[in-house]
Amino acid sequence: MRDTLAFSLWAFFLVMVPPLVASYAGPLYDYTAYTECKKQPEEALYKGGILSNQPVSRIGVSAISAYSPALILYNLTQGTIYCFSSWVKIQGAESALIRASLKTEDTSYDCIGTVLAKRGCWSFLKGGFVLSSTSHLSILFLQTSDNTDINIAIASNSIQPFTREQWSTNQQYMINSQRKRAVTVHVSNEHGERLQGAAINIEQVSKDFPFGSAIAKTILGNLPYQNWFTKRFNAAVFENELKWYATEPKQGKVDYTIADQMVGFVRANQIMARGHNIFWEDPKYTPAWVLNLTGPELQSAVNSRIQSLLSKYSEEFIHWDVSNEMLHFDFYEQRLGPNATLHFYEIAHQSDPLATLFMNEFNVVEGCSDVNSTVDTYISRLRELDQGDVSMDGIGLESHFTVPNPPLMRAILDKLATLGLPIWLTEVDISNALDKEQQAIYLEEVLREGFSHPSVNGIMLWTALHPNGCYQMCLTDHNFQNLPAGDVVDKLLKEWQTGKIEGETDEHGSYSFYGFLGQYEISVRYGSRSANSTISLGRADETKHYNIRL
Repeated sequence: MRDTLAFSLWAFFLVMVPPLVASYAGPLYDYTAYTECKKQPEEALYKGGILSNQPVSRIGVSAISAYSPALILYNLTQGTIYCFSSWVKIQGAESALIRASLKTEDTSYDCIGTVLAKRGCWSFLKGGFVLSSTSHLSILFLQTSDNTDINIAIASNSIQPFTREQWSTNQQYMINSQRKRAVTVHVSNEHGERLQGAAINIEQVSKDFPFGSAIAKTILGNLPYQNWFTKRFNAAVFENELKWYATEPKQGKVDYTIADQMVGFVRANQIMARGHNIFWEDPKYTPAWVLNLTGPELQSAVNSRIQSLLSKYSEEFIHWDVSNEMLHFDFYEQRLGPNATLHFYEIAHQSDPLATLFMNEFNVVEGCSDVNSTVDTYISRLRELDQGDVSMDGIGLESHFTVPNPPLMRAILDKLATLGLPIWLTEVDISNALDKEQQAIYLEEVLREGFSHPSVNGIMLWTALHPNGCYQMCLTDHNFQNLPAGDVVDKLLKEWQTGKIEGETDEHGSYSFYGFLGQYEISVRYGSRSANSTISLGRADETKHYNIRL
């Protein structure tokens, strides 16, 4: 089934965009992932990749007595993208977080993939790595994250290399198959007769894929900032202005003045907006007066917060980040008990039933060294909420990167995608520990990974502009002249939209094009007759046929 789907999609891609891939003979990326423990391991992805035809040794490494497997790898090259997967089984514990790491002659890669393995069955680890220098001899280890002494078995191991060009071609293949659609416009007269030679003009007027950025109150009254923003983005999120400490800094003194003005701005400009956030589990960002509450007083305060905020803005926001960063912090659970989060989601859904309710978390897709937020930890928490009958519908990945690891990022998205929930990159930026040129290079890597992954439904940058700059990364200076990261965003925005198209109908009275999903205006002219129409392209496998009569 997997191979058949890949072949049919690839065939479609070849037909629709032949110049790009006519000579492509490289591997197709395999998006397959598993999050359920199985009695037997599945077959290795890519039939093992280079492990099937390259000399490789497997050794046991142990600091005490348990068996920890490792693979000895030869002749890995700098810049090549390596996708790694393995099935893992443990003995000696009910469950354990297993981490894959890599050591070359001169560099150690602390984490290239993780899996939360369970006793008595096989669990799927998927990850990857990109070497900063060529290695003639490398060792890939699988060990417990806390060095617990347990036995680890591995099976169906696979390492598949991709050149940068092959990786890019696979990305473009997914963009063309998932973010675009074929359209055929048929033009006829009032008798249904085909009209050959009718002039066709096509223009995309809106995009289906939400791509936006955080904004702050600094955009209010700032016409140059507003013009710059609305020219580019169709989505927004308020950086801090909806957070509890901003709307109720003192108990009972609720003030939505700034938030109201920002809602007015996005509404006036037909920009969709995410609601961020209802609660933040980190005590550092919890209102000072809330920190002193316990028991019924705290319960009353949180109930009031949800009802006040969501009754005020019901149906204004497409999403709500209900309990922010709950994998790292648990202020409310400590004070109100382990079911506090379940209660938050229940009340939020009752108050705004049309909004998608999200978990939002950092260090999930950025890497895998943070034991609090590995991909399986996130999935486990999502399933706990689901078992509690919570209307929790979205996966929010903050995406605050330093140095991205593209194959690991994609592997994590693959595993999250098995849940069938909307996935958003909600706060994308690159650390200011890097210079602006390097920020731009890494930003492009992250954005291309996000946009080309079939399960990512939207991307938000975390680039709200303040007098003293931005949180980590700015797109422009204070005169709204692009910085390198801004140039990357503008380049991709142009690349990911359908330019103006002009043509004429063929002998069948038809004209076909291939467009990004969204709204289009079509004008047709034949002699003295003309017509204008609007069509909408949504995701679907079939060609969309549209009839225009003159």
